[in-house]
Amino acid sequence: MKTQALKTFFICALLIATSTYANEFQPKKPIKKQTVKVALLLDTSNSMDGLINQAKAQLWEIVNELSYAKYNGVAPNLEIALYEYGNSNLSSKEGYIRQVLQFTSDLDEISEHLFSLNTNGGSEYCGQVIKTSLKELDWGSNKRDLKMIFIAGNEPFTQGKVNYKDAITDAKEKDIIVNTIFCGDYNQGISGMWQDGAMYGGGDYMTINQNKHIVHIVTPYDNDIIILNKRLNNTYIHYGTYGSSKYSNQAKQDMNAESLDEAVAVKRAVTKSSNLYKNAEWDLVDASEEKEIDFSKIKKEQLPKQLQNKSVKEIKTYVDEKRKERAEIQQKIQELNKKRKAYVAKKQQENTKKNELESVMIKAIKKQAKKKNYSW
Repeated sequence: MKTQALKTFFICALLIATSTYANEFQPKKPIKKQTVKVALLLDTSNSMDGLINQAKAQLWEIVNELSYAKYNGVAPNLEIALYEYGNSNLSSKEGYIRQVLQFTSDLDEISEHLFSLNTNGGSEYCGQVIKTSLKELDWGSNKRDLKMIFIAGNEPFTQGKVNYKDAITDAKEKDIIVNTIFCGDYNQGISGMWQDGAMYGGGDYMTINQNKHIVHIVTPYDNDIIILNKRLNNTYIHYGTYGSSKYSNQAKQDMNAESLDEAVAVKRAVTKSSNLYKNAEWDLVDASEEKEIDFSKIKKEQLPKQLQNKSVKEIKTYVDEKRKERAEIQQKIQELNKKRKAYVAKKQQENTKKNELESVMIKAIKKQAKKKNYSW
């Protein structure tokens, strides 16, 4: 009996140990990331050059603020879509509306398309552009995603055949918040029903001076960040059909940012050191972190010249080296940025930026994100 009891005891112990081992070492299910989806609907009629310039200059600071967001302790993904409306160069049949960019996390592509926008006189149909963005964009069905429309313009919100309330009703059914940004006087925007649109859409009504000169504060850390950004670019390894052109576009968007102001280039460099700047579609370092790469199947002619005659083992080693180098550079940029932000906070006068695009958007995003349990 004792022998039988011992056997039973050891069998039970073995089963428990095996079960514990299996639970400990089986692959864990990856945590599904939530997504912040932002659709920018920008009026590109004649008087809106200032709005477009603010969007170009302040994109990076908006993204940088979003990079600090968390949902249940995990950083969410970010996707941005872009529409222009009210431009007489666009088709009247389509309501002078054009989808510039479907939802994407490719920040270089977003920058590229913002710099491609030109203004021209036209009719601004707010209700129709909202309705069009609801129909054409892939908003998804995840209720924990934060989904927002920001529509900016300076004509009455009521123009066009599509009633803005009908369009916003459709948005609410999809759990999409509608925010309105009137480019002009606060009371004029109220009489033009921009405030009503935001209230009906569960969002914020904001006003900006689109022609305001943007003041960038220069800091003692800017030059070091610019130098690190150049080193950061050297850690990217393009591959695939569009790899080389995407790599070139990265450098082009650096130059576009610098053409506005060196401080804008600094903010873009900070973005490139954040968790939101990922280029797995064309960069081997990012790609190898997200998925298994069969290096033997990569076309050598689509790699940088210095790797085209390397063996698979040598390419793998090179990728690993660049990953480590990139992580170190990104960390240094983030450390310098903490000092930069503290310096800017001291120098910045109160209300200096309260009526700029960057300021009003960040404030609205944070407020609405908290209601969905996102934190900073």
